[in-house]
Amino acid sequence: MAAKKSSEKKNEVAVTQGYAVLGNREFLDDAMSDDCMGLEFSFDRIKIPAGGGTAFEIPSAGGDEAELAKELTGVVCYNHPAYAMYRNKYTGGNNPPDCGSFDGVTGIGTPGGKCARCPYNQFGSGEGQGKLCKNKRMLYILREGELFPLVLSLPAGSLKSFTNYVKSQLTRGRKLSKVVTKISLKRATNSSGIAYSQAVFTFGRLLSPDECSAIAEVTDMVKNYVANLTPASIVEDEPLFDPESGEVIEPLA
Repeated sequence: MAAKKSSEKKNEVAVTQGYAVLGNREFLDDAMSDDCMGLEFSFDRIKIPAGGGTAFEIPSAGGDEAELAKELTGVVCYNHPAYAMYRNKYTGGNNPPDCGSFDGVTGIGTPGGKCARCPYNQFGSGEGQGKLCKNKRMLYILREGELFPLVLSLPAGSLKSFTNYVKSQLTRGRKLSKVVTKISLKRATNSSGIAYSQAVFTFGRLLSPDECSAIAEVTDMVKNYVANLTPASIVEDEPLFDPESGEVIEPLA
């Protein structure tokens, strides 16, 4: 009898050390309905540094200074486009974009409509040969032992790297939500010689069946959250232009 209890305890510890710790939908629902009721709830954002830095800025658990990390390890439980167009040069702050899109198909705002046909979503409409509409992608990354994902706003200069990684995983029959992914940063330069930080993605490991079930529940929660977002939620983490020099900080798409 004692051996059985010891075995059960061992299994319990093993579960709480992996992503399967999240396999408690009742707890997540209670937390969202009780502790977050009436609050403007949003997931914490990871920041990619400007100027070619190679360390992510991650919000600390205490809400004080951000923690610096050379690598992010977690499960990309969900991701979607995040298009944002500012008619005037964006220099920071919380001003919502004039037009935004969460599916990369239809823009909401001015001018709105089909993104593929929008003149602001064409190369050459922005600075140099770039687009005035910034095409980013929101990645919801769940780290081991945490209940809520962090959000990484992936800039245009990292989209090709992400696309290639997604393709490599799909080729092997793997969905992003069923693998552990490692993300690091490398220094790169655009055609104008301006340095920027580019994300690099590598495969970590496959999730266990229990972990996949837990992640599926978190993915459902994130999808419900995203469904309530508006273009005002697409606010840049860093200025696109240096206020003093006017130089472009982001790479030209």
